[in-house]
Amino acid sequence: MVRWFSLLFLVFSVTLVFLLDASSAQMQGFVSLDCGGKENYTDEIGLNWTPDDYLIYGEAKDISTENETRKQYTSVRHFPADSRKYCYKLNVVTRTRYLIRATFLYGDFDSNNVYPKFDISFGATHWSTIEISDTTTIEVRELIFLASSPTIDVCLSNATTGLPFISTLELRQFNGSVYVTKFEDRFYLKVSARINFGADSEAPVRYPDDPFDRIWQSDLLKKANYLVDVAVGTVRVSTKLPINVNNGEMPPEKVMQTAVVGTNGSLTYRLNLDGFPGFGWAFTYLAEIEDLELNESRKFRVLLPDHPEVSKPIINIQENAQGKNRVYEPGFPNISLPFVLSFKIGKTADSSRGPLLNAMEINNYLEKNDGSLDGGAIANVIALNSSADWAQEGGDPCLPVPWSWLQCNSDPRPSITLSNTVSGKNVTDIATNFLCLVYSHLSSKNLKGDIPSDLTKLSKLVELWLDGNSLTGSIPDFSICPDLKIIHLENNQLTGELPSSLANLPNLRELYVQNNMLSGTVPSGLLNKNLDLNYSGNIDLHGRGKRVKHLNIIIGSTVGAAVLLIATIVSCLILRKGKKSHYDQDHVRHSLPVQRPVSSRSDAPSEAAHCFTFSDIEEATKSFEKKIGSGGFGVVYYGKLKDGKEIAVKVLTSNSYQGKREFSNEGLNTFIQAVYYISQQLTDKSDVYSFGVILLELISGQEAISNENFGVNCRNIVQWAKMHIESGDIQGIIDPMIRDEYDIQAMWKIAEKALMCVQPHGNMRPSISEVLKDVQDAILIEREAATTREGNSDEMSRNSVHSSLNMSSLDMGGTENYLSLDDSIARPTAR
Repeated sequence: MVRWFSLLFLVFSVTLVFLLDASSAQMQGFVSLDCGGKENYTDEIGLNWTPDDYLIYGEAKDISTENETRKQYTSVRHFPADSRKYCYKLNVVTRTRYLIRATFLYGDFDSNNVYPKFDISFGATHWSTIEISDTTTIEVRELIFLASSPTIDVCLSNATTGLPFISTLELRQFNGSVYVTKFEDRFYLKVSARINFGADSEAPVRYPDDPFDRIWQSDLLKKANYLVDVAVGTVRVSTKLPINVNNGEMPPEKVMQTAVVGTNGSLTYRLNLDGFPGFGWAFTYLAEIEDLELNESRKFRVLLPDHPEVSKPIINIQENAQGKNRVYEPGFPNISLPFVLSFKIGKTADSSRGPLLNAMEINNYLEKNDGSLDGGAIANVIALNSSADWAQEGGDPCLPVPWSWLQCNSDPRPSITLSNTVSGKNVTDIATNFLCLVYSHLSSKNLKGDIPSDLTKLSKLVELWLDGNSLTGSIPDFSICPDLKIIHLENNQLTGELPSSLANLPNLRELYVQNNMLSGTVPSGLLNKNLDLNYSGNIDLHGRGKRVKHLNIIIGSTVGAAVLLIATIVSCLILRKGKKSHYDQDHVRHSLPVQRPVSSRSDAPSEAAHCFTFSDIEEATKSFEKKIGSGGFGVVYYGKLKDGKEIAVKVLTSNSYQGKREFSNEGLNTFIQAVYYISQQLTDKSDVYSFGVILLELISGQEAISNENFGVNCRNIVQWAKMHIESGDIQGIIDPMIRDEYDIQAMWKIAEKALMCVQPHGNMRPSISEVLKDVQDAILIEREAATTREGNSDEMSRNSVHSSLNMSSLDMGGTENYLSLDDSIARPTAR
């Protein structure tokens, strides 16, 4: 018997220790990131925090705000206000429900006095717009989701003012069927309100009182349009007795131990619901915590304007919960609610006690965007190069903004319905917006091995750039990509034959495969196609059954012209078009375009392309007598044609692969960009490029081209400015003559737009109207800042108010010009 009691005591002791350890341990599936933090630590409520110092993007900054001492709010991580997205990737368990929470405490980290406004997205889904209104308020965003993959991405992007930043990112795992809905595969739950009624202080209830670390706001909290219009006779009640909360959404016991009671027969409240109007998930949490006599009862109805069907059911907590101190959760898994919610809970005529309310939770249905149709294929490409910097951007390839090396368009299939909101629709009738990757720019990304087979699955692909890598193997079949127009595979180590299937691509207009190790015969379908084809530098690849011999001579004619309003720019343009050539017994003929930039898209005379025989060239250069220059690509000789025209002839260095690469980059006039060289036509996008260069010149005070001003490895303003702007160093390009007499936000806006204007491909550049709008916005920002600097802001404010009042007095002719307060605030504004 003694032995039995000893064994029992031992089991009890071990169990007790286990329970104590379990109660003090953090819940499984908790992740707490201190964004901008420097070390691991455990906070005052027992949560384990880790820094996000593994990120390669963004900058950590310490902050200090009044009345906020929690360590996780003494730093932030901020990111450039550019066209990219910056993402956090977290591991999750598939088919498990989680709460993700992001918080933002500005703290004037940039000392810029410009309140940031930017977007946060959950994967491809736009989650919320973060709009900071002061330096000390913590903005909180919460989302409940069912994990559909092993990882999730939270991304910041689309800053319209200030810099995007984040203070904390928290992941909390739920158990069992908590927050299960029949719509969870297509919709997230965006938390709008989670309220603890009858609270004993303004402090929220959270972990460890709530084992899932939900934040239950106190009904005593004071903020605009939060629980106003409280009914007379509302009193607070509480109990110390335990509450059975082990069902449904499992609200914390501490929340259920307090409540409000309408002693005059009713409870009334009004509050604003973030994310509404729209469809939502709304539930109340009720537990009878008062002692009722045998002849007493508590019966009531929840009354909602415009929802008479909601007002019919009668609630009897003790009866519905099957006992006292047990949770009952009446609510609606799919109900349409307004932005301004007014509700009343009224007792029935036969009830002796007034209504009671412990807690309430309202979530907004957020339509899930599954992202690009090509997301899976491109993810496989990323997986093959996961350690590369260009593969670290994270999130969906296309949404909310595309990765920097690709572009996306909407899928035009008519079976897909575009939808951005569930407002005014039943959630079961919403379709999803898919996007497709149409442009993939992976030039010079150090890719190795075979061309990723998944690239051939991008059915809407229009342009593919894989040049300048170390790719091997054969060229795959792109038949599933009928929209392909441009393929660049040059300067790799590809082998095998040129696939005949390429000739079947109906829209193919440009195919560059030069400087590889291809062999065989060029398919006749490609030679007969209206196609810009370059297959030079492949010794064993033949055209029309004959070996192609490349003489490696390029001829340019020196010309001068003006581009737009840019004056006195003279360039010697040397370009080899890679035309098909034919060898005979005496010489090889080359079709070499003579490039001439023109001042406008007009009928001005231009130089025509000429064919020259080798003997013509020998005669013009007097057998290459006068050397006038040299470079990595070869030696340049002076020559004169029979008609007196002076020419420059460049002879390639034999087997100079590096030379070929250098030639493709050889101080090209910054204003005359690649689109012009290829098409021989100036376009609107050419104008945009030139205007971008002008903007960079105005910002920096530098000339467009210089062998000295931009460093050893940089000769033009575009390369130089791009390097500084993309690294966040805008001060590095600002003209020192400006000193501090500018607004940094305005300058960023101009610099970023200039960088977009000088994108290498026209379809990546904005329209001139977009550029004009951003420039005007920047000017407005600068003017306002200049006024502040000059000390005239007070006078201007007085003038503005006076002017507005005068204008109002002219416009308000009758009562029809007025809106009631409820009408005006109930209308959602477009984002």
